Amino acid sequence: MKIYVVANQKGGIGKTTTATALASVLSKKGKKVLFVDADKQGNSSDTYKAKIDGVATLYDVLLDDDRIEISEAIQHTCNGDIVASDPLLRKADKILYDDIDGVFRLDDTLKKLNGYDYVVIDTNPSIDAILKSCLIACDEVIIPVTADRYALQGLSQLHETITSIKRRQNTGLKVAGLLLIKYDKRTNLSKDVEQSLQNIADVMNTKLFKTKIRESVKAREAQAQRMMLLDYSPNSTTANDYIDFTNELTEE
Repeated sequence: MKIYVVANQKGGIGKTTTATALASVLSKKGKKVLFVDADKQGNSSDTYKAKIDGVATLYDVLLDDDRIEISEAIQHTCNGDIVASDPLLRKADKILYDDIDGVFRLDDTLKKLNGYDYVVIDTNPSIDAILKSCLIACDEVIIPVTADRYALQGLSQLHETITSIKRRQNTGLKVAGLLLIKYDKRTNLSKDVEQSLQNIADVMNTKLFKTKIRESVKAREAQAQRMMLLDYSPNSTTANDYIDFTNELTEE
């Protein structure tokens, strides 16, 4: 079982779209995929049409006094299997940091999970206890970035966090690469940012994915309809780009 985390501490860059698209493409390839929404905003859970009230969520897995195994929190939705987010995840920092093994809880429960080829985890746009838990539990982290200069800010802090976790808590952690989102090859800014990202990727000992995700209105429309992009507009440029990205990621 391969575990991917999609992470960037900057919000509004297409992180959730990337995570849900990756899970969708893998599923359409016939793989058994579990999506874990570790972002307390719950946008991925909304796209999956997952329930939050009256059902077990990631809160019950990680933070509740009577914690359950992650397998007990899986919802089987029309868009795939998911462990839903919960607004109560805002309590994570205090609860997890108060327990010496708190940030290992996700890793511990995922190690007991059977029956899946892939786990895809969407994360908070911040460096907090939940993100650290996800990085400890995963095999590879994908970092989506947009083609603007502000998007490059903060990557050094994320890099430091990943390096620290790799050194102390997850020696097998790998940065799969930087993924350029909302790309427009016609603009000079996109070209300049692409070169900057290549330099950053070199510093992070990873790569800039050859595939770049072009922006289209279809991605926003799919979210508004609570549908997977590949179901809503399978022939859109963005959908095709995510298929190419998934192939590149899994080397198919």
